[in-house]
Amino acid sequence: MTAFWTEPDYDDHELVQLVRDPKSGLTAIIALHSTHLGPGAGGTRFWHYAQPGDALRDALRLSRGMSYKNAMAGLPMGGGKAVILADAARSKTPELLAAFGDAVDALGGRYVTAEDVGISEADMVAVSARTAHVSGLPVADGAAGGDPGPFTAMGIFHGIKAAVRHKLGRGDMAGVHVAVQGTGSVGGGLARLLARDGARLTLADINQDRAAALAEELGGEAVSSDAIMSVACDVFSPNALGAILDDEGIARLEAPIVAGGANNQLARAHHGAQLAARGILYAPDYVINAGGIISVALEYLCRRDGQPCDINEVRKRIAQIPVRLEQIWQESEQTGISPDLVADRMAQKLIGR
Repeated sequence: MTAFWTEPDYDDHELVQLVRDPKSGLTAIIALHSTHLGPGAGGTRFWHYAQPGDALRDALRLSRGMSYKNAMAGLPMGGGKAVILADAARSKTPELLAAFGDAVDALGGRYVTAEDVGISEADMVAVSARTAHVSGLPVADGAAGGDPGPFTAMGIFHGIKAAVRHKLGRGDMAGVHVAVQGTGSVGGGLARLLARDGARLTLADINQDRAAALAEELGGEAVSSDAIMSVACDVFSPNALGAILDDEGIARLEAPIVAGGANNQLARAHHGAQLAARGILYAPDYVINAGGIISVALEYLCRRDGQPCDINEVRKRIAQIPVRLEQIWQESEQTGISPDLVADRMAQKLIGR
């Protein structure tokens, strides 16, 4: 693995730690970007990477994104992320999760983990047997916390409605055509919310059967994962893995709006300007997809402080996502700076950079 400080995505991260436990088979990277506002919070991704360097880049980019996301969401949390390098069979054992929990605990509360791609609520319960610095755990009805996916979907839904209102001048979603890439916990939940509001849906997923079943359930259309970015629609909503908005991907878009929950959608910094040059309104990913971290952060803080945490407080904070997006878009239009850079500068100011 290359020296992390030579990576283009290294951004004065406070900590980048390789975790190895041969007995359990654990290989993981924990990255803390900033703890300026509080403990670094961000989920754990369980993924099979073709090269170890890909895992390092993921950890660096995702942890920086969490610093920005938590700051823009008004949370007293910094930015952190963990990636567990799964084997080709994606073997996940109790011993591996226990070893990872021990690694989180050894950081003494500097990093708070939760679910991300490949990690379930049950996995977080297993990790919580080894450390208190974990969130996204089962909670009683009416309390904040649990699976962050539905809350992420809720925030993206509000954000898409704000984008449609801002760009298209539409006050409702009836008949608005949304192409949703990814139909897992977040993308699937988003699709159901959109369908309930009358949106027309085109869906795609690497699991084609899952996309087809959801399309049939919601009265939408399913296309291949290779075709979704070329669909002529009102909104392209990426909700799978990141770095899809590169030169080729942007050239394929036939939508005036990009608004979705995938992390690190822009392959490189200049791709935000490319979207703007094409007249495509972009909702910065770490602003629109903050619903999940709002939920798990409040869950963790309430549990730590021994306080009850009402789910209505989570919903109230998620409802502020469109307000932040509108501020970003207005400043972008006033300054000529693309929305992604406007958001970055706002976040950097909040974390003292």
